[in-house]
Amino acid sequence: MESTLKDLKGRRSIRSYKPEQIKEEELQKILEAGTYAPTGMGMQSPKIVVVQDKETRDYLSKLNAEYFGGPVDDPFYGAPTVLVVLASRERPTCVEDGSLVMGNLMNAAYAVGVGSCWIHRAREVFDSEEGKALLKKWGIEGDYIGVGHCILGYPADGAVPEAKPRKDDYIVYVR
Repeated sequence: MESTLKDLKGRRSIRSYKPEQIKEEELQKILEAGTYAPTGMGMQSPKIVVVQDKETRDYLSKLNAEYFGGPVDDPFYGAPTVLVVLASRERPTCVEDGSLVMGNLMNAAYAVGVGSCWIHRAREVFDSEEGKALLKKWGIEGDYIGVGHCILGYPADGAVPEAKPRKDDYIVYVR
C-alpha cells in the first residue's frame, strides 16, 4: 500500500522527453494497468491505440496542434510513444471510463520509470474527418470519442517538476 501511495504522490506530468523509445516490457506493464481501470458496469468501453510509428505519431501531433489555438511545435513534447484512449459513445460513462484508463496508464508509467502526460484535444482530432480516417485505417469500427492522448517516454534531464503544495481547502468533511 505504501508504495502505491508513494507512486501516486510522486507522479508528475512530463513535458520534455529523450528521443529513445521505451522498452517493450515497460509498455506492456503500462498497457495492462490501463486495461484494469474501472468502467461503468464493467463494460470495458475504452480502446487503447499504441502509436510508436514516427510518421503516424508526427501526424497525430500535427492534427492535435491544429486544435491548440496557438503556435506549437509539438504538443506531444517529443515523446516517442502516444497511447490514444478512445471510448464507445454508446456507453453513457464513456468519458469517465476513458479518463480512468488514462489515470491508470499515467500512474503505471511512473511506477515503471517512464514519464507521461495527458494531452487533450483527442476529442477534436477524432471527431475530424482526418481522425475518422485514422480510425478506419486502424480497423476501429463504431462510434468512438477521443478521450485523451497519453504520451510516454523517458524524461529529459531536468524535466521532472516538483509537486505543488496541496491547497488548504482540497478536502471538505461533512460528518
